[in-house]
Amino acid sequence: MSSGRRTPFGAGFARLFARGWLGAGYLFLYLPIVALVIYSFNDSPLPSVWAGFTLKWYAKLATDNEMLSGLWLSLKIAFFTACGSVVLGTLAAFALVKYTRFRGRTLFGGMVSAPLVMPEVIVGLSLLLMLVSVQRALGFPERGTLTIWLGHLLLGMAYATVVVQARLQELNPQLEEAAMDLGARPAQVFTLVTLPMIAQSLVSAWLLTFTISLDDVVLSAFLSGPGSTTMPLVIFSRARLGVNPSVNAMATVIITIVFIGVITASYLIARAERERSRAMAQAQRDGG
Repeated sequence: MSSGRRTPFGAGFARLFARGWLGAGYLFLYLPIVALVIYSFNDSPLPSVWAGFTLKWYAKLATDNEMLSGLWLSLKIAFFTACGSVVLGTLAAFALVKYTRFRGRTLFGGMVSAPLVMPEVIVGLSLLLMLVSVQRALGFPERGTLTIWLGHLLLGMAYATVVVQARLQELNPQLEEAAMDLGARPAQVFTLVTLPMIAQSLVSAWLLTFTISLDDVVLSAFLSGPGSTTMPLVIFSRARLGVNPSVNAMATVIITIVFIGVITASYLIARAERERSRAMAQAQRDGG
């Protein structure tokens, strides 16, 4: 009887303890973001003093050419980085999953995943030395938007490869084999069978690499040149001189954009998953 009484209490305490830690983790992650958003509407330039609600920092942000040009440059680089990373990462993932036997496979896999475990300072310095040597030999490329994109592409491809590779390893190869037995060509198998099944991982890889590129500081600092200052570099340079409320306003705008993007992508992915499950259930009923 005594052991029976202790079990519900122990289970309830464990659930309460787990929920407490979960709540503390969420507070640790999101409370600073909430505070940043709130103080972007603070009339006082001091973050420790609340002087009332205002939108003047957003008005000043609208006329801040340096910040806006940095944001536009970061968005362009992040967009092309995400697109290039998904393409190259998908090719690398297919090579590692579909072609398990080729010379240099182990070396190729290690080189693809190396940027994930290597300090970003080392990656940035290595790229800088390589690009300087190439520029001296060929006169191209100069440090700027192109070099920043190349550095972000190197890092983003590694993340995209991991995401797509994990999805490819879960796929049932019999589906592709059945499509080929029915007369589909390899290109048709990829576009009609494989691509729809890995679409969610491609979207996830795109969003992940876009975010990584958008807020990267280290690689951008090594690879940027005159006239190619990204938004994180502008914010970092201003933060060293003191807290600027216009930075809070810019961060709030970015948070809003990312939030809308994540919600939209989650909704589209969930809807596609429901449609796919419905189609599979319909196919099973028709087959039965």
